[in-house]
Amino acid sequence: MFDTILIANRGEIACRVARTARAMGVRVVAVYSDADAAAAHVAAADVAVHIGGSAPADSYLRGDAIIAAAQATGAQAIHPGYGFLSENPDFVDAVEAAGLTFIGPSADAIRKMGLKDAAKALMEEAGVPVVPGYHGSNQDPEHLSGAADTIGYPVLIKAVAGGGGKGMRLVERPQDFMDALESAKGEARTAFGNADVLIEKYIQKPRHIEVQVFGDGTRAVHLFERDCSLQRRHQKVIEEAPAPGMTAEMRAAMGQAAVRAAEAIGYNGAGTVEFIVDGSRGLRPDGFWFMEMNTRLQVEHPVTEAITGVDLVEWQLRVAAGESLPAQQEDLTIDGHSFEARLYAEDVPKGFLPATGTLAHLEFPQGARSDSGVRAGDTISPFYDPMIAKIITHGPTRDVALSRMRAALAGCQVAGTVTNLGFLSALCAHRGFAAGEVDTGLIARDLDTLVQVPAPRPADWAQAAMVALGLGEDLPGDAGFSLWSPLVRSVALRFGDDEQVARVALAGPDAATVHVADAQVAARRVAGAWTFDGLPPVPAIRTGALVTLFRDAGLGFDVIDPLDRAAAAGAGGNLIEAPMPGLVKAVFAKAGQHVSAGDRLAVLEAMKMEHSLLAARDGVVAEVLAEAGAQVEAGAALIRLEDEEDAAA
Repeated sequence: MFDTILIANRGEIACRVARTARAMGVRVVAVYSDADAAAAHVAAADVAVHIGGSAPADSYLRGDAIIAAAQATGAQAIHPGYGFLSENPDFVDAVEAAGLTFIGPSADAIRKMGLKDAAKALMEEAGVPVVPGYHGSNQDPEHLSGAADTIGYPVLIKAVAGGGGKGMRLVERPQDFMDALESAKGEARTAFGNADVLIEKYIQKPRHIEVQVFGDGTRAVHLFERDCSLQRRHQKVIEEAPAPGMTAEMRAAMGQAAVRAAEAIGYNGAGTVEFIVDGSRGLRPDGFWFMEMNTRLQVEHPVTEAITGVDLVEWQLRVAAGESLPAQQEDLTIDGHSFEARLYAEDVPKGFLPATGTLAHLEFPQGARSDSGVRAGDTISPFYDPMIAKIITHGPTRDVALSRMRAALAGCQVAGTVTNLGFLSALCAHRGFAAGEVDTGLIARDLDTLVQVPAPRPADWAQAAMVALGLGEDLPGDAGFSLWSPLVRSVALRFGDDEQVARVALAGPDAATVHVADAQVAARRVAGAWTFDGLPPVPAIRTGALVTLFRDAGLGFDVIDPLDRAAAAGAGGNLIEAPMPGLVKAVFAKAGQHVSAGDRLAVLEAMKMEHSLLAARDGVVAEVLAEAGAQVEAGAALIRLEDEEDAAA
């Protein structure tokens, strides 16, 4: 076994690998960027080495700096985690050329599976079923359009390199193909430096079921399947193991196909073979097809660990150190059911925009596994993926595991940034999902229901007002009285688009009346805590101008500064602003151009995704305030509109 390993990653996966390594008595070296100098993964390591600037290209993608850090600290092996350099065969070659061990597959295996078109051809040779499509090298748009016509709509355009839904577009009509192709190629070029795409038949009621495999370079085993069908824009949201409705016959067929895929390339370490499954006829052995192989540890690996009792990171270290497979196929069994939910800093009502912020308060629930790379006081950086944590539950049955997930999400407390907690809770309460009726289109079909923000009760407004005014602490005995009349204090609050002025009339240290909207709420102090119309208080915290009540996945009330409100009153829908820090990828608007509501005016690249900025109303472009290639901060004005009447004048 190694004495020391270096983890070439950050965040929750770096913390997770460090936890197992240190439990095995292995010394851990972390690397960090400027933005991560005080990060959790740095604190979790024995030694930490600074490798460059905040942008991934200046740090976590610098293979030479990472290898130098390993050599300088006496590390014998490098664990890549996932993302960044984990599936870069040139990095693997460089690691081995430096006399170090790469904890993962060979460069040759990564190359064989790195391009989806070549991988599909290889899988066909190995007897693994593949989806009908065009995987050739001819990238002429007309040729690709013709291939789509031959395959039959709907089709998927997919980048041949990379994954995570980037460079992927669903096209349902021939007339939409060219625009989707241009968009997919542009995103693929940015994300992977390779604009090539392939075309696949789109399965009408698809399920995404993947099989965890593990090899030692000669033999491989599978550790059963995970269902990752709950996706939005091809990004996984909630994963589970095993797949609901799975039959023993289909499990055996998929497992054998996955093992054939791994052994065909001499796979070493942990990997995942992803299949697209036709769920329209139930799960049948003739209804699944190979999509791709991820030659690394997956984000969702904890659900496999929960149902098998296997620590996959421990297996990775042992096999990389020269051991053979730690178990035979017949040794592996399924125990119960497990779910994983990905908790992100993102603004769901605003189209799931990635968010930033400082985590003024962060508390995870008891009774669930929480894999996280951040702590209270840490900042969600615009440079990296905005994941806060993975919440994992396990139970003897699917119903019990899902019930525990609902309770775990209700017990998460996050303040300082918006999150997708409410969205995750709504998914776990979805009747179809609870019944195991899952497919990749579920979220899109029911999106309007799933993203509904719960309306605060009058008692919530009242408590938020008290917290905003600092009236939650002990008050002196004469508090609230001014010339024998209750002292009234006011505060303006905003929840979503709803703004209210709350008036709090104190009638002593233990009583107050809160007037908000058309309601009047009686506040009484009972056993040292305020109650509101008899309802017990909700755990709450104020961070800056935000009051968070930890109910219904977190209710966030903005405390409105009257001066800020006055300054913003004249802006209306005239300004198109950057919703987050990022790179202006493209600007389509020109001064004097007439635009309609919904027209795409610019594209902002942030947190590894492209975001289209749309006109909020009809009008005329008065000014273009940013150009392609500009790095902008959140709130930066990019384009100004004016009314057509004003432009004509």
